[in-house]
Amino acid sequence: MVRFDRYMLSQLMWLFGFFALVLVAVFWINRAVRLFDRLIGDGQTALVFLEFSALGLPRLITTVLPIATFAAAIYVTNRLSNESELTVMMSTGTSPWRMARPVAVFGLISALLMSLLSHLLVPVASEQLAEREDEISKNITSRLLTEGEFLSPAPGVTFYTRTVGQDGVLRDVFLSDRRGVDERMIYTADQAYLVRNGEGTSLIMVDGLAQRLSPQNLSLSTAKFEDFSFDITTLIRTDTLSVAGLPYLTSDQLITNWPDIAERLGTSTGAVAEELHGRFARATFCFVTALIGFATLLVGGFSRFGVKREIVIAFLVLIALDGMRGSLSGPVLANAGLWPILYTPSVLGALIGCGLLWRASGGRVFRRRMRGAA
Repeated sequence: MVRFDRYMLSQLMWLFGFFALVLVAVFWINRAVRLFDRLIGDGQTALVFLEFSALGLPRLITTVLPIATFAAAIYVTNRLSNESELTVMMSTGTSPWRMARPVAVFGLISALLMSLLSHLLVPVASEQLAEREDEISKNITSRLLTEGEFLSPAPGVTFYTRTVGQDGVLRDVFLSDRRGVDERMIYTADQAYLVRNGEGTSLIMVDGLAQRLSPQNLSLSTAKFEDFSFDITTLIRTDTLSVAGLPYLTSDQLITNWPDIAERLGTSTGAVAEELHGRFARATFCFVTALIGFATLLVGGFSRFGVKREIVIAFLVLIALDGMRGSLSGPVLANAGLWPILYTPSVLGALIGCGLLWRASGGRVFRRRMRGAA
């Protein structure tokens, strides 16, 4: 029997890794396309794109982990049933409760992986990602070095350059400044340079034309210049993004002193409780997905028409349980003492899984234990 446990557990883990890899790849490609367009379009390098992708992977994995757990449990149980391996085990007197032991171990492994991600890796990666996004948003130079596109580095400002030479010279520059209420300025130049002067950054335009439009009297005045300096320091956000937030704190920092944490972050104790116990609830739900996937197919038994109906039923049950989590967050945010209700989907799922196993065993599990005790 121990050999069967090892065999079934190895099949579950192998297929779990396969499904997780496929799902992560699908979700990552969908996200990477938009991320690539945004970063490369803003003048960032491929290394920045890879860095952002790596920092976003932990949160992405937490999304697909329960799905991969459920898919592995469904696939392995269905294959063992079609190959009559489960039938042989039950004919030898092995109860469904005993056959569920490797599935329970598999669910615990999945829950531990989810715990590692939710409690440690996701907060750390999210904090670093927020810091890097803040740095990128302040890098006005990279956003201006984009050829052939009209850019808006700040509200009311439009910038365009036809080409950017290897020596850093911007050619055929257009700059529109519409931030002023009393005047609108348009600058055009044959060439331009980005120059740093201390803490500031200036755009030096050469051989150009400045046009000033007064909206009040609709007058237009123009002036040619040989060189003109436009300070773009004001276009750069100087405020520092505060990355101190609940999603960026590891769970060991959230376990105690909820009032102090809430006061320091400007939030409520209910939000702290919801963030902390929500992470534990996600881990326990991974265990439930494996149990329900196995128990539902075991109740269905062998059929020449397949187990599509049982798979759909199990999937709908998990969807219903997962949908409960959104409605349970509100009461906890209002009252931190209600945090136990966050585990309601996991508890109900475990009860449903145990009920299905009890039905698959014909309700004999308790009588067997009583006869054994006698």
